[in-house]
Amino acid sequence: MALTFSRWVIRWRWLIVIATVLMVAIAASGARFIEFSGSYRVFFSAENPQLQAFDELQNTYSKNDTVMFVLAPKNGKVFTRETLATVEWLTEQGWQMPYSRRVDSITNFQHTRAENDDLVVKNLAENAASLTDADLERIKNIALTEPLLLNRLIPARAHVTGVNVTFVLPEKSLNEIPEVMAFARKLVTQVKEKNPDLDVYLTGVAPFNSAFQESSEKDLKTLVPLMYLVIALITFFSLRSVTGTVATLLVIIFSVITAMGMMGWLGIKLTAPSASAPTVILTLAIADSIHFLSTMFFNMRHGMDKHTAIIESLRINMSAIFLTSLTTVIGFMSMNFSEVPPFRDLGNVVAIGVIAAWLFSILFLPAFMAILPVKVKPARKHSNVAMERFANFVVRRRTALLWGMVVLTIGLIAFIPRNELNDNFVEYFDESVDFRQATDFMIDNLTGVDNIEYSLGAGESGGVNNPGYLKKLDEFAQWYRQQPGVVHVNTMADVMRRLNKNMHGDDPAWYRIPESRELSAQYLLLYEMSLPFGLDLNDQINVDKSATRLSVTLGHSTTKDILALEERAQQWLTANAPATMINHGTGQTVMFAYIGDRNIRSMIGGNLMALVLVSAIIMIAVRSVKIGLISLIPNLIPIAMAFGLWGLMVGQVGLSLSVVTALTFGIVVDDTIHFLTKYLHARREKGLGSEDAVRYAFATVGTAMWVTSLILVAGFSVLTFSSFELNAGMGQLAAITIAFALLADYLLLPPLLMKLRGKNP
Repeated sequence: MALTFSRWVIRWRWLIVIATVLMVAIAASGARFIEFSGSYRVFFSAENPQLQAFDELQNTYSKNDTVMFVLAPKNGKVFTRETLATVEWLTEQGWQMPYSRRVDSITNFQHTRAENDDLVVKNLAENAASLTDADLERIKNIALTEPLLLNRLIPARAHVTGVNVTFVLPEKSLNEIPEVMAFARKLVTQVKEKNPDLDVYLTGVAPFNSAFQESSEKDLKTLVPLMYLVIALITFFSLRSVTGTVATLLVIIFSVITAMGMMGWLGIKLTAPSASAPTVILTLAIADSIHFLSTMFFNMRHGMDKHTAIIESLRINMSAIFLTSLTTVIGFMSMNFSEVPPFRDLGNVVAIGVIAAWLFSILFLPAFMAILPVKVKPARKHSNVAMERFANFVVRRRTALLWGMVVLTIGLIAFIPRNELNDNFVEYFDESVDFRQATDFMIDNLTGVDNIEYSLGAGESGGVNNPGYLKKLDEFAQWYRQQPGVVHVNTMADVMRRLNKNMHGDDPAWYRIPESRELSAQYLLLYEMSLPFGLDLNDQINVDKSATRLSVTLGHSTTKDILALEERAQQWLTANAPATMINHGTGQTVMFAYIGDRNIRSMIGGNLMALVLVSAIIMIAVRSVKIGLISLIPNLIPIAMAFGLWGLMVGQVGLSLSVVTALTFGIVVDDTIHFLTKYLHARREKGLGSEDAVRYAFATVGTAMWVTSLILVAGFSVLTFSSFELNAGMGQLAAITIAFALLADYLLLPPLLMKLRGKNP
């Protein structure tokens, strides 16, 4: 069958090449439908319970998509006329930003004070340019003692400050975030022009979302061209053929174009993780071509004419190419078990690319090579002497190699427990990204970026005025302020204490929760009526005043810290608060903290499915249960060894690494299949013994194995240069896994085959 197919390809070579170009063109036309989504929400499916809880909180109060302008005077003094005037100007301009609904700064903070029997609510600083020194000192003292400002918009050192703009995005267009960011960056430029003595940093949710898109665009512009260059060089030096290199690059380009075009036709949005698909596809697409061309050139160097060499190469490799492509597709398709939609998209798009690469490798590549002029030099007598020597070494030292690999494997696996699930979503971007730089600066100098949000119920309409509820709310806030890593807690209890003091002549002795529900209701009503438009309490109190929002801001935190803190908070609420107040924390930070653990649990099923399917396929393909079971060993231990080495080197497994097992399992099987098919061909068709069959397998496929592994390692290593840590970490661990897989296929699989040899393999 393979022989008939091979001859058919040669006969219809021109038609196949033309049909391939037309098919690629049709697929490529779908690229015009590709849209990029930079929202952090793409990491969560609609069924995600943390996303549902977050949506419920935002629907109850208000959405908190933000841009935080962090202003840092070069003289280290915020409370000067020049700096406060700039803050005041930027606050006013913030209202002009697209989709803005609220702007908070130290200048427009609604400070309250008593004036006879009246409650006066005014901006903390007005007409800043004309303030006296006494005014500046008074404003500074108020700001640095106000719980709603300190460590939120002004630090105790008063050397930086923030202007926070909150948005309500209609989510009808993918241009909303870019529109917001363009306006924000324009304001940054204007601020620096108005006050050259200010440094300005942009952070918040909108810059976070924007960083996803910008990092992806940067990767597509830099990493993909770099990968093409690496592959072209490695291919040329391994094949020593210009025509072979050109044909291989065409297969790669066609595979990537087809996959990305189909991405558009299927309506799959491009995201930061799925933006690595072109790099992954072009890395994988080359393997089939290398195996086909290596055999073809080997045959030609040993006297075959071009067409006969093509036919023979297809006959020998078609089964192995199909099996390796199928197992790779299964591995990537198992990523559909992931809790993270972009990882599912990555798996599906790469699977499409691998299928396309398989088709092009058995149709277009041989047809194209049959058309092109191909010249090869006759094989030198000792052209493969290095691989022959290596094969003899493996055969001669098989026992030592077997036990050496066992010791190395056990030694590395012992370090797996050192890995802990931990993540920090700010560190999803490396330090070259503006968002990362700005956020690190803000955390070190002003406030945190991680938030835990609570909606704490009072049990009845208007219950937020109940003194018992307010006191318990205040106790919870005070408990949180004592926890390590907490830099700020925003709670209505602080507002009510301040209002109680104001309504008692600003007497500090009355800075406490009102004792009467009626008084609390009156104070709150009077305060709300005095607030200007846009600075109301809708972001803190629900409509019927039956619950309030409590927001906790953290400094440098990992997912492990956040989950542990939230667990302690639940314990406190259970032990100290009424049932109506008990509620789980939510927010973007909490969502990302949970997603890594949820993803690992969900991927276990995908990995098991891939393992069962791939094992069954290998057993059926090689027609041997024993050989199929033996093949599992070099396919499973590279992943275990890689995670062991990662535990020794890093010890932290984040969101991206939770899919590496599924991503690499189908890949590491490829070399095993190629080696096994050549080994069994030697034993069954040539009648060779186990040792000579190993030598034959090394002679025919050994070079292609290390070349394809080198390309795979190089391809995934290129991803480590990504500014997006999810892609960089995934690429690094995948490269380590593939390197260990080659080691296992070279030094463990052959000794196992010789150790467990039988008469009928």
